[in-house]
Amino acid sequence: MSHVAAKLKAMGLELPPAPPPVATYMGFFATGKLVHVAGVGPTWGKEIRYRGKVGQALSIEDGYAAARLTGLNLLAHMNLACDGDLQRIARCVKVLSLTNAGPDFTEAHRVANGVTDLFADLFGTDALPIRSATTAPSLPFDIAFEADAIFLLH
Repeated sequence: MSHVAAKLKAMGLELPPAPPPVATYMGFFATGKLVHVAGVGPTWGKEIRYRGKVGQALSIEDGYAAARLTGLNLLAHMNLACDGDLQRIARCVKVLSLTNAGPDFTEAHRVANGVTDLFADLFGTDALPIRSATTAPSLPFDIAFEADAIFLLH
C-alpha cells in the first residue's frame, strides 16, 4: 500500500470510482511528468452527493464537504493515470475550483479549501497547489462544486 493510500485509509477515506466523462472529453491526460485531470464534481459513482447553490440551499460546510469529495474524485482519476500507484504523485500543482453560488456569494475560497486541505493532509503543507477559487451561476447537473487539477509525478 502506498503512503498516500495509507494516509487515506488512516483518515477513514476511500476513493470513489473515477467518474466517467459526461460529454465529449477525456477524464485525464498525461504528458511528461504532468497529469491534467478534467473537471469533476461531488459524485460517488453516478450518484450526485451535493446539489444546489452554496449559500442558499447548501451551507459553506456542505460546500466544503462537496469540495473534499471532489478532491477524492480527482485522486480517483490519478489512481487510473498512475496504474493504481498513488505514490507516483509528487504533488498537486494547480486546482481550478468553481462553486455553484449566487452573485453575492463571497466565500468561494472557504469552500475550495475542501480540496486543498485534503491535498495538504495527503502531500504536506509544503506541497500546497496554486489555486483559483471562483463562483459559477450554474454547474452541470446543478452540482454544488467542480474542480479540475494538474498533478506532478515523481
